[in-house]
Amino acid sequence: MPPEMPPLTREQIRDTAYAFQESRILLTAHELGLFTALGNGRHTSAAVASILGTDHRATDRLMNALCAMGLLTKENGRFSNSPAAAQYLVRESPGYLGGLMHTVNLWNTWTTLTEAVRRGTSVRLRNVDQKEDQWRSAFIAAMHDRAVRQAPVVVGQIDLSNVTRVLDVGGGSGAYAMAFVRARAGISATVFDLPEVVPLTRTYIENEGLSQSVTTVPGDYLKDGLGADFDLVFLSAIVHSNSPGENSELILKCARALRPGGCVVVQDFIMDEERLTPSHGALFALNMLVGTESGDTYTEAEVSGWMTAAGLSGVSRQGTPFGTSQIAGRLISVRP
Repeated sequence: MPPEMPPLTREQIRDTAYAFQESRILLTAHELGLFTALGNGRHTSAAVASILGTDHRATDRLMNALCAMGLLTKENGRFSNSPAAAQYLVRESPGYLGGLMHTVNLWNTWTTLTEAVRRGTSVRLRNVDQKEDQWRSAFIAAMHDRAVRQAPVVVGQIDLSNVTRVLDVGGGSGAYAMAFVRARAGISATVFDLPEVVPLTRTYIENEGLSQSVTTVPGDYLKDGLGADFDLVFLSAIVHSNSPGENSELILKCARALRPGGCVVVQDFIMDEERLTPSHGALFALNMLVGTESGDTYTEAEVSGWMTAAGLSGVSRQGTPFGTSQIAGRLISVRP
């Protein structure tokens, strides 16, 4: 059970209710490209509005608010990025938080939370055509931004001594697949993802010069087979998108894609039986409510049950430094 929290004050509750304002200010500035427009320079709000094609007065007030938040500075009527904004919010910066565009998209989804709670499922309208392509690119960029930093650590926790072929299910940008092939010589990896995602995956892989070691296979893991003869099947941030029934079928497919002695590893927010910890997982369950038809965060007992039903043995769990856990199960004999 989580430690008992001190009672919230009236002011803290009010602050939580108003916290959306600073979030929206930051996301609007990011969406407009305001920090990148400023770059390393010092400009008036009129000059920035001209660059962005926005209203001068409104842009000026937005930039004043960004100053109040510590993201911009203002001197003699000219604005500049704060050190933190220059490091993380300017597109050309190595530390650029490009994944924030996905957060911009999440804003619209989360505004439907009330109705989603009433209905018990996502009520958001799916984008189509160009907007859907933009959403997908922003989503993969956000996932890559996080995964590329975490993958070497997470992969380092897995025993790869007898692993030569890895299948990364729903691997997105291929960040984890690339971490596997870099972890030890002789490992090759395959990223299995939707046909509309795979071209993005290939771009990330090519940019890292790993096309010889990391391949892609287009498909829908809920409908298609996953292949065969893999030593390790890895699912990072996948099961939370699906219903319990879909996950049970998916883990069975993963088990059937293994060689005898192979392993399935699920990485995700694994909840305690009361579904209160990790706390981020409790919030993320609502992200799945507003964004998917039947996704959720799941407990260790639920994930272990899917693995056992799929014929996997020796199911075990270990935490990661990122608030997620890995649950692994091994195929001892071939399931008919």
